[in-house]
Amino acid sequence: MLKEFKAFAMRGNVVDLAVGVIIGAAFTTIVNSLINDILTPLLLKPALDAAHLSKLEDLTALGAVKYGKFIAATINFLIVAFVLFLIVKAMNAAQKKEDAKPTPPAEPPADVKLLTEIRDLLKK
Repeated sequence: MLKEFKAFAMRGNVVDLAVGVIIGAAFTTIVNSLINDILTPLLLKPALDAAHLSKLEDLTALGAVKYGKFIAATINFLIVAFVLFLIVKAMNAAQKKEDAKPTPPAEPPADVKLLTEIRDLLKK
């Protein structure tokens, strides 16, 4: 799955880009809530309490470098990218199923039909 994710992330397909932009924008609020309201309190609460902080974004170095905000943005990006990967993977699987359905053979042109009939008559 990691190889597929890497291939997806490195591919320059315009449709994938459009899907990423549209769905990424739609998931921004959800992902921010997931990070700020669920993951940060559950996973990072002990570390934030030890640093006397309430939010990951408040984490700074030398009073000016806000690396906590960068970490939060990176986590948001990874979650959005992975969700988009799963959506596109599901769409590709559905497309493969659709493509795998057998199609009935096309009807031969009239001249081929006529030649086939002539051949069959000559065999008799």
